[in-house]
Amino acid sequence: MHNDINKKTILLVEDDDAIADALIYAMQREGWQVQWFSLGLPALGYLQQHQVDFIVLDVGLPDCNGFDLCRQIRQSIQTPLLFLTARNEEVERIIGLEIGADDYCAKPFSPREIISRIRVIWRRSAPVASATTSSIVNTSASTVWACDAEKMQISYYGQQLSLTRYEYRLLEVLLKHPERVWSRAQLMQAAWENPDHSVERTIDTHIKSLRHKLNVINEQEIIITHRGVGYSLRKI
Repeated sequence: MHNDINKKTILLVEDDDAIADALIYAMQREGWQVQWFSLGLPALGYLQQHQVDFIVLDVGLPDCNGFDLCRQIRQSIQTPLLFLTARNEEVERIIGLEIGADDYCAKPFSPREIISRIRVIWRRSAPVASATTSSIVNTSASTVWACDAEKMQISYYGQQLSLTRYEYRLLEVLLKHPERVWSRAQLMQAAWENPDHSVERTIDTHIKSLRHKLNVINEQEIIITHRGVGYSLRKI
């Protein structure tokens, strides 16, 4: 990402011309560059060739479903992403956040609200640790865990994990406090950018995904479920 918040590039995928015009105007007033697409597939092609700092993605697009498009994006791109939708049903919010969105905004909304949400996500996603790679947990023979906070990468037994933004943050929280039992609400507050806009069941989905990725490398159950309470990370 660019370091200067006033020199950011936003990818806007919205098929409603009036909404797009209002958002483009507001974003350009912030000094941001905007790449606008009214269709999802051309936007995906653009992302595969260019780097952007933020994605604003409408769920209901003429050529594809925004959730499906987000899944494709998250296979290789972890750029912060905000969903726009005409509905505000809980099931849609859950789906959107579970597949890797950073936030979710239902229409109607004001352009200033979108600007504010983008700034909050950028502020909360900024690296706070040093840029150097640091080991978190060591055994006597080798490094079990290693974390690069700037690149948002974690390695397990020497193998780099392919993690979504929230999988990374969730695992990072667990790694910093091995054996501590966290409730879902505590994990949500510690790892999520907008916990008040999310649901605690989202934690279960990310834990399941994390377990699968860790078990591919080592079958030992490393994330422990404490029924009725929450989760902890086994100390190796």
